[in-house]
Amino acid sequence: MGETAAQVRVRFPPSPTGLFHVGNARTALFNWLYARHTGGTFILRIEDTDRERCTAEALANILEGLRWLGLDWDEGPEVGGPYGPYVQSERAETYRDHARRLVEQGAGYHCYCTPERLEQMRAEQRLRKQPPGYDRRCRDLTPQQRAEREAEGTPRVVRFAIPLEEKTAFEDLIRGRIEFENARLDDMIILKSDGFPTYHLASVVDDHLMRVSHVLRGEDWISSTPRHLLLYAALGWEPPRFGHLPMVLGRDRGKLSKRHGATAVTDYRDQGYLPEALANFLALQGWAPGDDTEIMDRETLIGRFSLEAIGKAPAIFDLEKLDWINGYFIRASSLERIADLALPHLQRAGLVSAEPSAEEREYVRRVLALEQERMKRLSEAPDLMVFFFAEEVAFDPAAERKWLARDYVADVCERLAARLEGVEPFGREVAEAAVRSLAEEMGRKAPELIHPVRVALSGRTAGPGLFEMMETLGRERVVKRLRVAAGRSRQLQSG
Repeated sequence: MGETAAQVRVRFPPSPTGLFHVGNARTALFNWLYARHTGGTFILRIEDTDRERCTAEALANILEGLRWLGLDWDEGPEVGGPYGPYVQSERAETYRDHARRLVEQGAGYHCYCTPERLEQMRAEQRLRKQPPGYDRRCRDLTPQQRAEREAEGTPRVVRFAIPLEEKTAFEDLIRGRIEFENARLDDMIILKSDGFPTYHLASVVDDHLMRVSHVLRGEDWISSTPRHLLLYAALGWEPPRFGHLPMVLGRDRGKLSKRHGATAVTDYRDQGYLPEALANFLALQGWAPGDDTEIMDRETLIGRFSLEAIGKAPAIFDLEKLDWINGYFIRASSLERIADLALPHLQRAGLVSAEPSAEEREYVRRVLALEQERMKRLSEAPDLMVFFFAEEVAFDPAAERKWLARDYVADVCERLAARLEGVEPFGREVAEAAVRSLAEEMGRKAPELIHPVRVALSGRTAGPGLFEMMETLGRERVVKRLRVAAGRSRQLQSG
């Protein structure tokens, strides 16, 4: 949109009331990409004015998730900046000052309605099928009535007095012109009875004081934007430009929930997704580069990102596509990196010791060299690799019936074990030569031996190349497993 670096200042303002889930992450990513694309500033601001629901654990999870995704912030907690503090609970007096200013100029007023009275009001509105909203009872109290309530010590909040005779319109960066009738907006609370602001006041004050130029947030905030624009006008400030991102829905086009994959970003890390894969996937949730490109590294995303390419239609959160993207990045990563990342999964499964030796680490690396191409998530490593570590092979029942029950297989396993027992050195070439020569001697095609030998060694019909697998397992394991499989084959044949 032609903005210069000096103009673009965007923010991500999470509320630490829950875990940092993928919906939040998509919003943070779009803001970060826009800042990086324009050479602008990405601000992290913690909106923790909901004192009952905010927790230190949630804040830690947000920061951890942002760091893991590589969404570094230029201003905010831990890094500082010229417009701090960047935690709203540390800015409470600033919000109170602005609330007082609004009351003094007649753009705000004290409301003394009790929770019980408000609930009764809402119940009556529901019965009359009226839209919910404050009925402005306290807006026109006389000075004497206000003085009486103050003398009684009645708890109060500050509400914003919506100008009722006008319309509020704005040009959304993504959706074009949007217009609201002010009379349909209720007089929202801007300062709570505990002296802390609501989102509406704090967001507007902070965005102005922090020089935010663009507000990019989910479309569920569209209805708040006219309220915010009216606050800007009442305070005499120039508003930022607003852009509302499309919703992210599940594959059934329902609201994104845990069953669709709307879990914490750190859960995706723990399930074995790579940060660059999740960032690539989230970038495609509502934005497209303009061609068929789907795999993009961080630099490509930054270079190609634009607000013009963000769509209005809801994005569909497709876990199968995420798995496909993650599989690509696993294959593109170095073996050393994948081995390091897969190790905790193998340790949790009990396949590798808590303090692995150099030999164990090398064995993990060798096994992963065979399985890296097939992995979609690092959490699949234990299941894909278990037969490389287990003392005994767990035979898949279908694989047994299809291959080990054949009348020639026990003989194949016994003869191949005998042939390999004294071979030194042992490797894939030796293993392949032994299998193929035995097939020729027995008058059978090579696959008639390769398939049952694979089942004998792994318990499965699918996996890495047989001869590479034999080399990695080592001669002793191969010989032992062939003899066990020979016994199992005879059991199957005997019924």
